Amino acid sequence: MPSLANNAELAEMVAFCDIVPEKAAKAAQEFGSENAAVYTDYRELLKEESIDVVHVLTPNLQHSFITVDALEAGKHVMCEKPMAINSAEARNMLDAAKRTGKKLTIGYQNRFNDDSQTMFRACREGALGEVYMAKAHAVRRRAVPTWGVFADKEQQGGGCLIDIGTHALDLALWFMDNYKPVSVSGSVYYKLKDKPEGNMFGPWDPETFNVEDSAFGLIKMENGATIFLESAWALNTTDVKEAKASLYGTAGGAEMKQTADYKGEVVFNSVQFGKLAEMKPMAGPGIAYFGPKGDDPGTREAKQWLECIIHDTDPLVLPEQAYAVTQILEAIYQSAETGKEIYL
Repeated sequence: MPSLANNAELAEMVAFCDIVPEKAAKAAQEFGSENAAVYTDYRELLKEESIDVVHVLTPNLQHSFITVDALEAGKHVMCEKPMAINSAEARNMLDAAKRTGKKLTIGYQNRFNDDSQTMFRACREGALGEVYMAKAHAVRRRAVPTWGVFADKEQQGGGCLIDIGTHALDLALWFMDNYKPVSVSGSVYYKLKDKPEGNMFGPWDPETFNVEDSAFGLIKMENGATIFLESAWALNTTDVKEAKASLYGTAGGAEMKQTADYKGEVVFNSVQFGKLAEMKPMAGPGIAYFGPKGDDPGTREAKQWLECIIHDTDPLVLPEQAYAVTQILEAIYQSAETGKEIYL
């Protein structure tokens, strides 16, 4: 909502819905137009013909059916990540978008980070050659979210993998422009649920924590490329990085790093003049009191999404891409549960 407010020249927020009416009213007062409407039933909101776009910002369990209903009601939809709790529900969303001709995108805002944009451009310009191996990183040492329903498996479909692992996997696939997985092997762990000490967001309740604290996957693609995905809310490591990827190509490699102040940077490696070489692109100058306001990834995401509706172009995050992410995440969970490699 703050990101949409930063793009007030492109759209206004005219209706808000939540099953808790106080939440919807508070949002309407803070972000809404002068006569913004408040609903507790999203189906009533969808009857309002003047609404062009709906943003679905619920727990994961509700993503699919609200999105499908909104598309069927003639609305364009941005749905928060992940697309859905499983690939069948994600397929329903994809089919509804195709059937109605309305635009659908998923909230993978990390594509709009500066370091992500740098990696994407390097890949598209062929700087790394053929990228045949990648690592997708979403690792926290102790940063389990203790608000909302993040630790509720029924509402979310899982823990760290479906919450932050989804961002890292989306980036790796996007950089590689590779959306054809053929097999997945996964391991999912519930090892630290009873050890809430030292958590960045305060201790969680082990009695209600029923999702994984770490998960790992090995994905093999149709063209022979391999992706290793690591995700954790809680892991005994000092090598933390989130929404990052490392790429290994025939002409060079690239690694997204997380600096001490949690900013991102990219380090490219190659061979130049017969010697191993590394190159780190410089960030902007950061001059005090200068620079655009609201130039954060969320605001960029909202601007791009609204402009693609106004100008009838494709959004940066295509639903087909998000569907592939959901397929792989589901396969990691299935592989961990069955102890077998899952073939897609």
